[in-house]
Amino acid sequence: MSAAPINRANEPLFSGAEWDFALLKRVYGAIEEMALNDLKLDVYPNQIEIISSEQMLDAYSAHGMPLMYHHWSFGKIFAREETSYQKGWSGLAYEIVINANPCIAYLMEENTMTMQALVMAHACFGHNHFFKNNYLFRQWTNSEAILDYLAFAKRYVSAAEEKYGAEQVEAVLDSAHAIMEQGVFRYRRPPRPSRAQREERLRKRQQYEEESFNDIWRTLPGTARDMSADAALVDEDENVGPQAPMNLPEENLIYFLEKHSPSLKNWQREILRIVRNVAQYFYPQIQTKVMNEGCATFVHHYLMNALYDRGHITEGSILEFLHSHSSVVFQPGYDDSRYSGINPYALGFAMMTDIKRISEEPTDEDREWFPEIAGKGNWRDVLKHAWANYRDESFIQQFLSPKVMRDLKLFAVRDKADDPVYTVAAIHNEPGYRRLRTTLARLYDVATHQPDIQVVGANLAGDRTLTLRHNRYRGIPLAPNSRDAVLKHVRKLWGYEVTLEEPEA
Repeated sequence: MSAAPINRANEPLFSGAEWDFALLKRVYGAIEEMALNDLKLDVYPNQIEIISSEQMLDAYSAHGMPLMYHHWSFGKIFAREETSYQKGWSGLAYEIVINANPCIAYLMEENTMTMQALVMAHACFGHNHFFKNNYLFRQWTNSEAILDYLAFAKRYVSAAEEKYGAEQVEAVLDSAHAIMEQGVFRYRRPPRPSRAQREERLRKRQQYEEESFNDIWRTLPGTARDMSADAALVDEDENVGPQAPMNLPEENLIYFLEKHSPSLKNWQREILRIVRNVAQYFYPQIQTKVMNEGCATFVHHYLMNALYDRGHITEGSILEFLHSHSSVVFQPGYDDSRYSGINPYALGFAMMTDIKRISEEPTDEDREWFPEIAGKGNWRDVLKHAWANYRDESFIQQFLSPKVMRDLKLFAVRDKADDPVYTVAAIHNEPGYRRLRTTLARLYDVATHQPDIQVVGANLAGDRTLTLRHNRYRGIPLAPNSRDAVLKHVRKLWGYEVTLEEPEA
């Protein structure tokens, strides 16, 4: 059966590399019409910002955020990335997109018009739809409030530097950043206070700081509570201080230190809270790199081809797009000098393109592996369901097909510390496919690359020793050098001795 002829009667929206804001608006309108009416995407309103290469480098240094508090590490990242870019060792991203409402997309002013169209499709509709609909982002982030919160964080840290000195603030940030990976809730979260409650909490903390400034109160006997700088602080509104219920074990180390450290002052607790909230904001992105980039890449590939099919872009533009797209989804082999692991763009795009193929043109193998979607033709619904309800680990476990494993030439290697050689554990046969899929999915489990460290004890009635426990994943211990360096930062925030248990089983 021959394919229906493509109607390319429309005039191209542009024909060269140059662009202006009126042209950007027209191309955005064409992309938006197809994204909403053809792919049926559900997105936040878009806010597009055009920035220079130096502004892009600045965004790199601040984790891609438009606002961020000051810290020396951000300047270090900026200097490193700027040197690498100027010497030609690396390029810059065509765009950065921020999970907020409205969704903010930064586009490089150096991009050609074709690349501006690509990144609008990629960021403004691919990433945007994923941010708005994926359950992890809906559960763990608040897109409505993130920009206001970052503005507050920047103001608060700046005010703390003026009042207490940049060195003291920097020391707290250094220690908080050292344990940032241990500053997220993975399985639960405390109830969110309302805005009025947050403002009242901040007012009380500021009032307390002003009241405790006069050190003469520390010398008076029988006061309601010790107001000295070294006192254990109790904030009844927020259950802060050593008298608050601890509910051990606690997975979120920064949260525990913020609430229960005997030595921290109120402003230091607030800085810990800021770092913890920033860490929580990025936590879903760690678990959805393949899906998020795969979604955006699939969407931009579909929309750019649809623009060409409708006659909105020229053959020169589609060739420029395909050259860039093929570079993005390129997967070097394991024996290639460029190999640095599995490219999340390549894996995500391959799997999502394969879902579309299975839905439209399934093979007998597809019908055996995916009977629920094979030949049903509803690939849009299948993809949107997956984008909304899966993370990388579960998505790979559910949808990775034998065809994609063959196309990417995947195989599994058994690497045990006691074995003198590597062993190929899974190849391209029926049991091998299933073992390979499970093995690959496990690599995207957060537990494989983030240690499970929990607070299990705090002897506040005695010597105030804090006890942590590392629950080993598959018997793997912590590296001694990094373990000892990080424990120094925990001791600074706790103020007393900190011990770490690391049982083998």
